[in-house]
Amino acid sequence: MKPLKRPRRRAVLVIHISASAGWLGLTLGLLALATTAITTDSGTMTEAAARSMKVFTDWLVLPLALLTLLSGLTLALGTPWGLLRHRWVVTKFCITLVTVTASVFALRPGVDHAVRSVASGAPLPSENDLVMGPIVSFSAYLLMTVISVLKPWGLTRRGRRLRAGATSRKTLDERSPGQTV
Repeated sequence: MKPLKRPRRRAVLVIHISASAGWLGLTLGLLALATTAITTDSGTMTEAAARSMKVFTDWLVLPLALLTLLSGLTLALGTPWGLLRHRWVVTKFCITLVTVTASVFALRPGVDHAVRSVASGAPLPSENDLVMGPIVSFSAYLLMTVISVLKPWGLTRRGRRLRAGATSRKTLDERSPGQTV
C-alpha cells in the first residue's frame, strides 16, 4: 500500500481514535448495565439492563470494533509504522483481532442468552459471564491505549532488517557521485 498523504492520514487517525474511544466507552456502558442487571432486585430493571446490553452489542459494539480494526490496519499499512515493523503495532493488532473475535463469538451470544433467559422469567444464566466480558474487554482496550501512547518494545526482526537496508542504501547513495543541478 502506498503511503497515505497527510490529510488522509489525519482523517483516518481521527476515525481510528474516535472509534477506539467509542468502543472503550461502550464497554464501560456494558459493564454498568451488567452490574445493574446482577445487583438489582427488580425483574423489570434486570430485563431493561439486559435488553440495553443487547442493543449495545448488536448495533454499536460490532460496527465500532470493525471500524477500529480497519482504520488501524489502514494506518499501519499506510504509514512508516508498518504492520510488522514495530512490536507495539503487532501487539495492538493481535489484541484487536482477539477482542473483535470475542465480541462476535462470546459477548454477543452471551448477552443474547441473558436476554432470552430474563424475558422468559428465568434468572440470569451466569452473573460472572455477564460482567467478565466487559471487564476483560475494558482491560484489553486500556492496555491498547497505553501501548499506543508509550510505543514500547522497539522494532521487530523485520523492522530491524528493513531499517538496516534503508541505512545501507542511504550510505551507498551518499558515496555515489551525485547529479548536479
